Amino acid sequence: MAKSSKGAPFSFPKTAKSLQHNASQAGSAAAASYALIGAIVLLGGIGYGFDAWRGTGPWGLFVGLLLGIVVGFYELIKTMWRK
Repeated sequence: MAKSSKGAPFSFPKTAKSLQHNASQAGSAAAASYALIGAIVLLGGIGYGFDAWRGTGPWGLFVGLLLGIVVGFYELIKTMWRK
């Protein structure tokens, strides 16, 4: 029988239960990080598209990234305050 690093026998049900517990605890943190990254990428992409459409140089991208950071951190703080 396989042994764990602590020398105890390996238990699949115990390991699966531990994995489920860790995944459920990390759910809100994962959602907050996805919201932060998603807002930055989405609004930065919209700013880049605006620059390509209007030829305004880097200003649309700059404003889009700045708004993405603000919105992303707002969502992050909102998620963390719920806990």
